[in-house]
Amino acid sequence: MDSLKDAFLRGSYPPLVTPFRSGAVDYGAFAGLVERQIANGSHGIVVCGTTAEPTALTNDERAELVAVAVRAAAGRIPVVAATGAASLAETMALTAAAERAGADALLVVTPYFIRPPQRGLAEYYIDLGRRTRLPMLIYHIPGRSAVGLELSTLERVVEAVPHVVGVKLAANDLTFATQLLARFGPEFRLFAGLEELSFPMLAVGAAGVMNAVGNVAPRQVADLCNAVARGDLAGARALHVALAELNEAVFLDTNPIPIKYMMKRLGLLAANEHRLPMVPATPELERRLDAILRRSGLLE
Repeated sequence: MDSLKDAFLRGSYPPLVTPFRSGAVDYGAFAGLVERQIANGSHGIVVCGTTAEPTALTNDERAELVAVAVRAAAGRIPVVAATGAASLAETMALTAAAERAGADALLVVTPYFIRPPQRGLAEYYIDLGRRTRLPMLIYHIPGRSAVGLELSTLERVVEAVPHVVGVKLAANDLTFATQLLARFGPEFRLFAGLEELSFPMLAVGAAGVMNAVGNVAPRQVADLCNAVARGDLAGARALHVALAELNEAVFLDTNPIPIKYMMKRLGLLAANEHRLPMVPATPELERRLDAILRRSGLLE
């Protein structure tokens, strides 16, 4: 496995939402969201992750969002481009576009819906990895992709493609997290992809978190990562508890429906607009989220 600079791919890397305005991607608003993450201490950002509603975007829109993020970040924080798609051809095209735009790393989800065998997953990542030199993270989210990544499969991929340097683990599986760290060591970039497991995974050795709630509370999530990194587990535990209700709010409906509503309520988005089949929060959910924002101290 390739060696990386120690601070690279560590800490809080929020997967940013995609702002829409009258059905179109609002690239200006997106650039503003990148700036907000930098101002609030995030260590990096993820573009076109699950929270960005990538399956509702065209490949051109996904490529442009990465380019906008790279320009807005201007080298101040790393930009991770999520380039995974259902087909290898689409993933290759998105990966090439991200590389041209200047992305710093890739996040590639296991191909969804298809449910390939493990040997197919291995060949998929090996083939893709041989076409790029960017550091690559594999996105393990079986609840959405309908396929899981096995340890033996990842071992085969890393042996063939040393710049596969980590995994975003979006599954309630601390056992697998521990197995990954035990097998690949502390340099392996394991990212927590479920909000409620952020602190537990950081405590056992994860490199960072890629959590949707970082769109709403970026400073608190970054502070959590910083506290664990300096060995302040008591301070990190307090932040974990303080974030608990916001973390739960992410899953009161399909992500990013709650996130976009809360961002609109906080004045971070002009509208919580989605593209079908995603839809805005219901009035009942809006009331629940308002109450959570008030209890969290984010809304007067």
